[in-house]
Amino acid sequence: MAEPILLAQRGDIECHLLPALANRHGLITGATGTGKTITLQTLAENLSRRGVPVFMADVKGDLTGISQPGTITGKLAATLRERGIEPPESIACPTTLWDVFGEQGHPVRATVSDLGPLLLARMLALNETQQGVLSLVFKIADDNGLLILDLKDLRAMLQYVGDNAAQFTTAYGNVSAASIGAIQRGLLQIDEQGGEHFFGEPMLNIADFMQTADGESTPEKPAASTPQGGASTSRGGPSTPMGVINILAADKLLASPRLYASFLLWMLSDLFETLPEVGDLDAPKLVFFFDEAHLLFKDAPTALVERIELVVRLVRSKGVGVYFVTQNPLDIPDSILGQLGNRVQHALRAFTPRDQKAVKAAADTMRANKGLDIATAITELAVGEALVSLLDAKGRPCPTERVYVIPPGSQIGPITPEQRKALVAGSLVAGVYEKEVDRESAFEKLRNRATASAGASGSPPAGGGKGAPAEASDGGLLGGLKDVLFGTTGPRGGKHEGLAESAARSAVRSIGSSVGREITRGVLGSLFGGSRRR
Repeated sequence: MAEPILLAQRGDIECHLLPALANRHGLITGATGTGKTITLQTLAENLSRRGVPVFMADVKGDLTGISQPGTITGKLAATLRERGIEPPESIACPTTLWDVFGEQGHPVRATVSDLGPLLLARMLALNETQQGVLSLVFKIADDNGLLILDLKDLRAMLQYVGDNAAQFTTAYGNVSAASIGAIQRGLLQIDEQGGEHFFGEPMLNIADFMQTADGESTPEKPAASTPQGGASTSRGGPSTPMGVINILAADKLLASPRLYASFLLWMLSDLFETLPEVGDLDAPKLVFFFDEAHLLFKDAPTALVERIELVVRLVRSKGVGVYFVTQNPLDIPDSILGQLGNRVQHALRAFTPRDQKAVKAAADTMRANKGLDIATAITELAVGEALVSLLDAKGRPCPTERVYVIPPGSQIGPITPEQRKALVAGSLVAGVYEKEVDRESAFEKLRNRATASAGASGSPPAGGGKGAPAEASDGGLLGGLKDVLFGTTGPRGGKHEGLAESAARSAVRSIGSSVGREITRGVLGSLFGGSRRR
């Protein structure tokens, strides 16, 4: 059984997070500058000590200090003495740095096909009609075994479907040229925000977020990787493995909020689809922190919120804990807020009617404690002070306590560029994602088809060659046989399949399992409710 995490205390009152219940999810809220980042770092550090890997987005650049041993400064030491808190033990956690743009960490990518039409439509701010056309484009690509891996593949598919709209209308539905144009314009905006860095291969292997390392690693001597929850025997004997802290550089990514939100939701969906059911464990297999959580739900369509609720509710049984970090509890939909059992509430300011509503909502969702006016206390909390209600051994929320959060033993604040460079070079995944791969996909296949078609149309007419039978081009027996085999096109552009095309389509579907290993779609990725196909 993993040792409980002492998160906060005040005198004899101590608030412990039980690792076995850390996968019951949680919420960290409070106004800017009240101590949310310190709470997040303390939680991540203590989970790492107990062998639990962690993922968190670093939106301010402050969290990388967790990779370096900390020191207690004079001001912090005085504050701890005043509050009766023992200084924490200095520690450095094994850390892997990630960056969508590949500048401050290892590149992290997903394929367009894996992201799927639902998340992509939200990223592009499409309306319902445009979203339907995008889903149609994905369906056509899937049915024809065309991989949409990067943005040029998607553009090629959009152009192909738009140019051949009449051919697809009967089988798939109406294709609006205006919607195709709107999607193309949205892709230009994503390009300007750096989307070309995110889409492509090699795609992130979510298992790389779930590594442990032996003891305290250093950039010069990276710790040995071990299976999550296992034991390492380096340094001459067994030692407790530490969970690797995965930090996504999100300061630049946050300038593209839809890209940021879609990326984090895709990762959560991938975890849900990939991991097996494990039930209740002594400690989670991974804890996932969503910072700036309001961006995940802002302007999100109902269908997407319902999918997020489903994933949050069920991912607990996969051994994953999800913690939302935001300023205001009203940022989280009620359907998801009710699933967050562990609560840390920092100070809120009640200057406006909405602020007052948020204070009341926060107070109403925490378990009452006799002698503590929660709504009043929320507005009076000092920096580093919080109202905490964690789950007890029976899974019940403990009475809310007004306590001081224990500071982390690792460095508070960012690391230097030299330290960051050393961490990347000594990482467990160094060299795995740095080189981009561009294999044959929809763009290349459609280009080859166009080239072949142009070459065929440039050849001499079949009837002009010596000895060429007129029936082969003008009709007759051979012309009729061609129509039966290869189909015909009606006067309005309607396409009628021939026997050869039907056989080819049947063959494509018969090998769907192998194509499916390439074309993947998570539970948050598809409007059709399909699950991931391997």
